[in-house]
Amino acid sequence: MDKLEAFLARAETLMARLEPLLPPAIPEPDWTAPAFRWCRAGLSGWLEAIHAPHTVRLADLNDIERQKALIVRNTEQFLAGRPANNVLLTGARGTGKSSLIKALLAEYAARGLRVIEVDKSHLPDLGQIVALVAARPEHFILFCDDLSFEEGEDSYKALKSALDGGLAQRAANLLVYATSNRRHLMPERISENREGWVKDGEIHPGETTEEKVSLSDRFGLWLSFYPFDQNAYLAAVRGWLAHFTLPCDAEAERAALQWSQLRGSRSGRVAWQFACDWAGREPAERVAEVGR
Repeated sequence: MDKLEAFLARAETLMARLEPLLPPAIPEPDWTAPAFRWCRAGLSGWLEAIHAPHTVRLADLNDIERQKALIVRNTEQFLAGRPANNVLLTGARGTGKSSLIKALLAEYAARGLRVIEVDKSHLPDLGQIVALVAARPEHFILFCDDLSFEEGEDSYKALKSALDGGLAQRAANLLVYATSNRRHLMPERISENREGWVKDGEIHPGETTEEKVSLSDRFGLWLSFYPFDQNAYLAAVRGWLAHFTLPCDAEAERAALQWSQLRGSRSGRVAWQFACDWAGREPAERVAEVGR
């Protein structure tokens, strides 16, 4: 009996040491949530429910009417079960690329739209995500924010297959919406234009370039975003101040322009940051700096 007790004690100690190395139990996704984040620990991945996602209203996004109209049309086609495209949103920082996708969730969650945020390092798991959602009645947007790849990264290959290059049929209830500051998601170098002329260069350097450009080509709809001019910036300021039920008088406009000069940028993000600062001040503090 003493030997059995000793054996059981040793086994219990061994299990306690091994337990941290075992993959965690995979929770069943909470499908009542409007949004999800793909998480990973070791070899295991799961959908983490986000019950109160950060969203904005479509009406609050200014100076991107064309981009808004195109992505809304594509999303409504998707929700109606008609053919629709994966979307790549590229261009200047802070101009509303990510906010536009968040606004789609706010607008269409009641019609069954769901958003899954996926980090680019987890793109090799796309097959698992597709398998999880393929039989669901909801429609899912796979959201990849600030997507770009550096030399040596190969996770883009999984994304290419998920878009339209794999043998398995693309899930009818899932699209990929990605944002990036780069239109071509892979780095391209000047040296590639002369690769065939240097010693031991590639015999077919153009094929390397085609490989890099082909990822962007897998997105059927490209939306480009441009830096704001002063009028567009002030329009965004007026919109965000209205969000805080504040007027955009001459003093606020002057302070907003000073704010953009200090930031060295005019964009919807800068307008939102100014509006937060202006709304947070005491009424007596809402004055532009003198002499600027």
